[in-house]
Order: sequence, then C-alpha cells, then structure tokens
Amino acid sequence: MPKKKRNYRKEYDNYQGKEEQKKNRAARNSSRAAMKKKGKVSKGDGKDVHHKDGNPKNKKASNMKVASKAKNRSFKRTKNARKKA
Repeated sequence: MPKKKRNYRKEYDNYQGKEEQKKNRAARNSSRAAMKKKGKVSKGDGKDVHHKDGNPKNKKASNMKVASKAKNRSFKRTKNARKKA
C-alpha cells in the first residue's frame, strides 16, 4: 500500500499557524539567540536549547540548558504515551 502524501499546508493551518504556536516558536527562537549570545550554542552544532520546565516562554537562565537534539526531542513516556514528570 503506497504511503499517503503528507499535506504540509494543512498541518500548518491546523497547528503551526495558530497564534499560540507562533508565540511559542518565537520564544524558542529567542531562547536560542540568548544562548548563542552567551556562546553556548552555534549555528550547525546539532544542539537544542532545552527548557527544563517544558515552557518555551520561560526564558530564565536557570530554566535553560544545552542538550543534543536526540536528548531534547525524546522523553520518557508513560503507558498512555504522556511525558513522565
């Protein structure tokens, strides 16, 4: 059975284009810029800025740390696929 073609326009309209998600993305970009200014990350280094509390709008230095992409984008899950605290 052939794979169904992915509709990126629909994904953007349904999720990424929503005002709340735009604000979250802007906050993540701002956090990365702050860490770049401190010299902790650089373009193309394969690192992400991890928000310890999971809230990208919390830009306190104590809430942010540098993590590999693999580490930052995978979380331990419960049986119901929710993030473990």
